[in-house]
Amino acid sequence: MMAKTIKALVISGYGTNCEMEMAHASRMAGAHTDIVHISEVISGKCNIQDYNFLNLAGGFLDGDDLGSAQVAAIRLRHLKIGGDGPSLIDEITRFIEQGNIILGVCNGFQTLVKSGLLPGIPRGKRIVSLTFNDSGRFEDRWVRLSVNKESPCIFTRGLESLYLPVRHGEGKFVTDSAEILKHIREQNLATLFYSDDKGKPTMEYPMNPNGSTDAIAGLCDTTGRIFGLMPHPEAFTHATNHPSWTRLDLPERGQGMAIFDNAVSFLRNG
Repeated sequence: MMAKTIKALVISGYGTNCEMEMAHASRMAGAHTDIVHISEVISGKCNIQDYNFLNLAGGFLDGDDLGSAQVAAIRLRHLKIGGDGPSLIDEITRFIEQGNIILGVCNGFQTLVKSGLLPGIPRGKRIVSLTFNDSGRFEDRWVRLSVNKESPCIFTRGLESLYLPVRHGEGKFVTDSAEILKHIREQNLATLFYSDDKGKPTMEYPMNPNGSTDAIAGLCDTTGRIFGLMPHPEAFTHATNHPSWTRLDLPERGQGMAIFDNAVSFLRNG
């Protein structure tokens, strides 16, 4: 029996700069992958329903004007496909309701939360955000992450920890209210946490590079099929991406590939 073909779509344009790395990781995981400019989706020339795996890449969307991914979120909520079709967010909602998956990294994560796709309670309403780092500066460093084993997230199945780079100026996770944070905790939607050397979630800088509430580095929705994170898994696909690769005996396949491997495995096997 032939293996199911998995088709991944990586969105580019208006300031993204990580689409090549995300496409490479998706291909390494076994997905047939296209990079498409967002204008092609807006015009209707590219139909996201032709794909299984939607990737929102990192970068500096719209120059981070009005706040990181704020313009992108407005674009999703208000622009109509083909000018008179459904809104982008309605089309993405239909995409996820058909059992497909979405990964947003850095700017992509910011887009998901500011458009209300994450945590999606209810979907389309913005109740959490990512704001300026407590350090008041752009953070470019590697961080340790612990994984919430109780999370429904399909991207982190079987994982306990990760070591990935961050590079952002607005990565501090905040919630609209204590009630929202309580709901996120109870539903195990907080999937990744910035952690110390012992694997414990921490608020201590620079292990927590931005001051995120509850040390949250990644978030999923209740289906587990929409996942956003500030660290960059696509930036650690090979041993030589690791900052200490010349001094350590590392597996050839970088830790970030586990996110993409899990995504493709889920779409093939459930």
